[in-house]
Amino acid sequence: MKIRILPTTCLALAFAFSATSHGEAPPPTAVMTKARQTAMTPDDALSRLKEGNDRFVAGRPVRRNLLEEARITSAGQYPYAAIVSCLDSRTAPEQIFDQGIGDIFCARVAGNVVNNDIVGSLEFACKVVGAKLIAVVGHNSCGAVKGAVDRVELGKLTGLLERIEPAVETAEKQTGGTRSSLDNVLVERATIDNVVHQMQTILRKSKILSAMQDKGEIEIVGGVQDLKTGRVTLVKLKDDGHAKR
Repeated sequence: MKIRILPTTCLALAFAFSATSHGEAPPPTAVMTKARQTAMTPDDALSRLKEGNDRFVAGRPVRRNLLEEARITSAGQYPYAAIVSCLDSRTAPEQIFDQGIGDIFCARVAGNVVNNDIVGSLEFACKVVGAKLIAVVGHNSCGAVKGAVDRVELGKLTGLLERIEPAVETAEKQTGGTRSSLDNVLVERATIDNVVHQMQTILRKSKILSAMQDKGEIEIVGGVQDLKTGRVTLVKLKDDGHAKR
């Protein structure tokens, strides 16, 4: 199995729509159809996300008629990507990637962690509905990552933070820093490593998704959002399985 995650300092995602029969790409406002979804490759899907993030960062989002999009998609949905992102109120994928209704699946949970429920949802998104891309997107200053670093214990949150612990341990070894959420270098490294760890978890837990990626039917990528600028920076894996910048 392979994991593709791109460079950790600049996730600008770029848009490459499949050409229409007239050789022209449909506009970003066009609601996803089964034909467009089927014709799209994983690279097309990644490019589409990139261009949306570029628009968001530039402050030039597409003007949409969301009510009309809701009406059209009420008959069926054909999202081209599935995003696993944090619960944080500042990280809504539909907004930071400037997407419309019916364009992307969104699974949101504190720390963008993955469990069997999330994996099953991703299997549905890709194997059943036809999404071509899975993106695990974390963000800087993540409260869940900081909580894991500080070994916070609070009801059911304790178990959730344990899913981030492997990333924190990896970051500790890489940075040699003090285990404290006040150590910004450690928190940043743990945030990146957590994205990588969750991607690896998806493939480890799902033979279905692993096989689809090996066949080139889907791709799994990761990224980290800068809360101040909105820019999403892609994360890439080295051959030894660790993230690189």
